[in-house]
Amino acid sequence: MGNNKEPQIVNVDGTEYDVNNFTDQQRLLLDHCVDLERKLASCRFQLDQLNVGKDAFLTLLKQSLKTESKEAQPGNMEVL
Repeated sequence: MGNNKEPQIVNVDGTEYDVNNFTDQQRLLLDHCVDLERKLASCRFQLDQLNVGKDAFLTLLKQSLKTESKEAQPGNMEVL
């Protein structure tokens, strides 16, 4: 009885394996690894977004503080 499935090759530490020859436990472990890699990539993407957002808000804060300090300089005060 031959194996008619297309080979599904994965590389683990430089060695290629055909997933079709994996045990059920090995497939489950591989699925966990693949899912965790996807989650890590998603987290890196979200971290990039968060860092850019934080930098944008910090830039806005700095601009606001510069504007406020210019307005508070002598000669720029409003007399009530």
